[in-house]
Amino acid sequence: MPPARDCPCCSGLPYARCCAPYHRGEREAPSAEALMRSRFSAYARKESAYVLRTLHPDHEDRKRPEAEVMREIRDATSTLKFMRLDVLDHDGPDEAGFSHVLFHARVFEKGQDRSFIELSEFAHDGVGIRYRSGRQLAAAKVADPKALTIAAFQALL
Repeated sequence: MPPARDCPCCSGLPYARCCAPYHRGEREAPSAEALMRSRFSAYARKESAYVLRTLHPDHEDRKRPEAEVMREIRDATSTLKFMRLDVLDHDGPDEAGFSHVLFHARVFEKGQDRSFIELSEFAHDGVGIRYRSGRQLAAAKVADPKALTIAAFQALL
């Protein structure tokens, strides 16, 4: 993880000026990319309530008991180390109001590389942009993640 003063989302900005205002509820993320970065940062900083709050009402976890979902988020934030984030591509919102962000997350669990590449979908819920769903591939399955675009990622699925 970057030094404590740097935001874990790897924007290059200090945490206090980057994701902290979103985590504290002072303002909403202005774009799907900003929300995705703030969610990665929330996982890295163990801000479980923020991760839950930024799920779209259509997300499958919203159909499950909140306590169960929170327990799973807390488990993930306690066992995984979120080391680096690279945004590879983004688009939207499209005509239906959906935005997409393709990213490479470097994540480790007890020394094991659990890094992945995800294409996330976001939509506004009337309050702010929220995470709807994501499709992942293990980063080890992709020769050159930095060369990926949304279209190239979809062709791999």
